Amino acid sequence: MRVWRTAPGGGRAVLLDGVDWRVAQGERWALVGPNGAGKTTLLQIAGAVTHPSQGAARVLGERLGGADVRELRPRIGHVDARMAERFPPRLTALQVALTGAAGTILPPRGGGGGAERRRARDLLEAMGCGPLAGRAFRVLSAGERQRVLLARALMPRPRLLLLDEPTAGLDLPGREAFLARLDALAGCEPALTTVQVSHHLEEVAASTTHALLLRGGRAVAAGPVGAALTAASLSRCFGVPVAVTRAGGRLLATVDRGDGAS
Repeated sequence: MRVWRTAPGGGRAVLLDGVDWRVAQGERWALVGPNGAGKTTLLQIAGAVTHPSQGAARVLGERLGGADVRELRPRIGHVDARMAERFPPRLTALQVALTGAAGTILPPRGGGGGAERRRARDLLEAMGCGPLAGRAFRVLSAGERQRVLLARALMPRPRLLLLDEPTAGLDLPGREAFLARLDALAGCEPALTTVQVSHHLEEVAASTTHALLLRGGRAVAAGPVGAALTAASLSRCFGVPVAVTRAGGRLLATVDRGDGAS
């Protein structure tokens, strides 16, 4: 699969080149790589937002270009670091969660049905945001907003959950609270497939089962976490010597200076 765009002057800028990626139901993937590696482009294909320029892509069994994306997209939940700014400032946390039922930025007319409101409240509670349901979304902390958006993404009971740098810009407590909810979600929704994009290994959820490393639009390594997230593959991915350590079920990557200190 290849993806390119027209560059200034009429040439091609290749965003993904020769990427062959297969994800099974219930797997929890991390897409890891430096800026410009192609992570977000690949996530856009997985979200049925863009198509390959060459080659084929299937999402949830549907071939892009032949499937009705209006039917496909409600089966895909999405959270990113910039989404919080898109909602009208008057909305409460509950109303933002309710927008996920129809995939819009406005809550349903009449405030939604009873079943929808119960599900939204249950999801907010599961995210640790139950007491915040009636508060204005815009006054919540960045970490609280991201957990509300995770509840929103789960409203339509998606089969695929895409997370584009969901902890970017969060402080340490906010990051850890979000990742804890992802880990809990893996336990209570084992059939839900998740894909998380991150630059930083310490921001990858402990429940992640697989990883794909990208550099310059090409795959460096892919497979189960233990095989893909090695010091050797991460060094190739980021172009510097990398040391990998594990703490609390999570991995940490640091530059290996070769002097015993990272």
